[in-house]
Amino acid sequence: MESALAIAKREFRTFFGSPIAYIVLGGFLLLAGWLYFSPLFLIGQASLRNFFGLVPVLFVVLVPAVTMRAMAEERKSGTLELLLTMPMDDWQIVVGKFLASLGMVSVGLLWTLPYSLSVASMTGPGAPFDWGPVFAGYLGLLLLASAFIGLGLWGSALSKNQIVGFIVGLVLCFAFYFVDKFAALLPETLGQVLEFLSVDYHFENIARGVLDTRDLVFYLSLTAVGLVLTTRTLSSARQ
Repeated sequence: MESALAIAKREFRTFFGSPIAYIVLGGFLLLAGWLYFSPLFLIGQASLRNFFGLVPVLFVVLVPAVTMRAMAEERKSGTLELLLTMPMDDWQIVVGKFLASLGMVSVGLLWTLPYSLSVASMTGPGAPFDWGPVFAGYLGLLLLASAFIGLGLWGSALSKNQIVGFIVGLVLCFAFYFVDKFAALLPETLGQVLEFLSVDYHFENIARGVLDTRDLVFYLSLTAVGLVLTTRTLSSARQ
């Protein structure tokens, strides 16, 4: 695990040594701010409902943009071969990349915390602000980001071109987000299966403040699948 943390630290520093990190996070914060402030200016109501409702859609694009270079750039520059010769397992490399990507997404979410504080400050006298759904919403976003990062890393590992990695990651994240939108067009049983496979369906449950074990297991399982596929792809490159 020590090797994984070393890779995570290196990768995290590399993120912020490149203008891409600031462009991606800046774009995310700009759009997230618009989701929060637009209801405030249009109807005079401060609410986190729009924020938690639409940030997962932003993650469909944000996360592949974060992960697209994680493996692809290593392969293109030849540094992946150097990593593979070091005394560490493939899974440690993947976990290190995962932690660095999750750290970057967490930095973006950290800058949105003032939205919650501003809504809490607007609560009327004698009416306590309910922080439960807020904490649950942020937990749900981190779990959703973890699942998308796992998929995005696999997309990045499939090619030396980070644009291809971005597109593959985008397609995978898009599919797992929007799959339940077609449930109503299919027979009930198949529709329920598609609904269960949707990250948005599980996020909606958590965002309401309901922490169901099934939702947590789903996100952890999808994250694990993405990381396992990435590790297997990396092992193939080693051979």
